[in-house]
Amino acid sequence: MLRKIPRKDQKTIVAMLKDSLSDPRKLQECILELESRGFSSAADTIERFQYDLMNYRSFPYEHWRRIRTTNLLERVHKELKRRYRSIGAFPSDSSLLRIAGAILMNINEEWVTGRRYLSDVSEISSADTGTEITAY
Repeated sequence: MLRKIPRKDQKTIVAMLKDSLSDPRKLQECILELESRGFSSAADTIERFQYDLMNYRSFPYEHWRRIRTTNLLERVHKELKRRYRSIGAFPSDSSLLRIAGAILMNINEEWVTGRRYLSDVSEISSADTGTEITAY
């Protein structure tokens, strides 16, 4: 988005955008402000990705680093490719789907029982009671 804005205006736009990331209404106002300044291309980019951005920010802060990358998906594709190459040719489409399903189920089982890419337990402190609540 910043590529579509002149350098002299980037600092003010970044500050305005950072302030508006917490609230969808403020983000909408930021889009309108960009359009009024003549940066319609940047405004279109923000408008197109605003729902993805709000979805991303709804996750706990600790997860942001891991969900902004495609490392997990790339790892799955690499494993599928490695196993497909060892087999060579498949007699039919259904055999390809069976082996892909088996590989993906194996990867899923490994992640469910072993490693944790994202923690499923989040700690929430209750301001009212002063106690700590663990949500699963």
